[in-house]
Amino acid sequence: MLDILHGLGLSPSMIKRWEEKRVRESLSEYPVVGLLGARQSGKTTLAKQIAATFPGSVYFDLENPNDFEKFREPSLLLQAYENRLCILDEIQLLPEIFPLIRSLVDHHRIPGRFLVLGSASPDLLRQSSESLAGRIHYHELHPFNIQETIDRISPEGLWLRGGFPLACMAKTDAKAMDWLENLIRTFLERDLSNLQFSLPAPQIRRFWIMLAHSQGQLFNASRLATSLTVSSRTTRRWLDVLTETFMVRQLQPWLPNIGKRLVKSPKTYLADSGILHRLLGIDTFDQLLSHPVCGYSWEGFVIEQIASLMPFRTELYHYRTHNGAEIDLIMKIPGIDGLTAVEIKRSLAPKVERGFWNALEDTQCQRAYVVYPGSESWPLSDRVVTLPAIQLETIFTDAS
Repeated sequence: MLDILHGLGLSPSMIKRWEEKRVRESLSEYPVVGLLGARQSGKTTLAKQIAATFPGSVYFDLENPNDFEKFREPSLLLQAYENRLCILDEIQLLPEIFPLIRSLVDHHRIPGRFLVLGSASPDLLRQSSESLAGRIHYHELHPFNIQETIDRISPEGLWLRGGFPLACMAKTDAKAMDWLENLIRTFLERDLSNLQFSLPAPQIRRFWIMLAHSQGQLFNASRLATSLTVSSRTTRRWLDVLTETFMVRQLQPWLPNIGKRLVKSPKTYLADSGILHRLLGIDTFDQLLSHPVCGYSWEGFVIEQIASLMPFRTELYHYRTHNGAEIDLIMKIPGIDGLTAVEIKRSLAPKVERGFWNALEDTQCQRAYVVYPGSESWPLSDRVVTLPAIQLETIFTDAS
């Protein structure tokens, strides 16, 4: 992918991405660093950028049969590189290697021994957490955000195409949608089985499309199960699979003990707006603006932009009561007292309703932002300000 991105004229800063600094810092402290994210989100590109500055680093792609064959004797192989950075790509294909990595690290513990890349799976997360506790630090790699692409594509274009590098940087919207369709098909027909999930591709696509139509709404397992003629337990399992593979975000409810009747179901969002639009047959910006999902699509897009910028250990929730008090996004930011609220509006003159103000009092959020697609910011109260979507980093710079 690195050569393709260079061919598209991307600047080195865009290719390196701001996450590179975080990963480098972790490699200077931890013997093992994990870089997780959706397929085609740029993990390999970022890893190779980092490896270029580590003399003698070695890279193994476990999807490559030639590299996979080298791990017939993994202990002998990895011992030969004990003082060099070893990059293991798609490590979930070799989950039995985690205990060996633990043994090698315990025998010769130095920072930056292993950089492991994965597209997520229960085996990857379970095996590594059991075998490498205290030895590994994780990073989630998000697709491109507004800050990384502002010089190459408009925020509206990024919203339509999503953040996967080869989609958002395609020459035309049509080519972007063709690439996204191929990504969806490959994910369903090959990647899920490679990630050790045995699921029926046609039904999963139908389920995925139904989630797209329900973007930003409460997950209703029974309704989806009835439409798909499966059990509610099955739809919950499918939702978890799409979440664990970074294709869907579940926003869990904030449940303070305040004596109110709270909605306790998660809200679901397709994590990438481009995939959302392709599954719904939205191919142009004009079609997006006239589609019923437009407002919810914008909401999910903004949430993913925030997620790509937030510090490690930030927690995301939604808040809703049965009486209509509601906040789109509540954040617990490490090192910051109190909660941060975010309300998302697709309007150049954003207004918030009584339900938002009631929810703000319920949750006692210390500060709040009303994010909208404009260019100016102004206060709505002593703790609520409007915020342009192109300035989302302000949420965290103000907090520091």
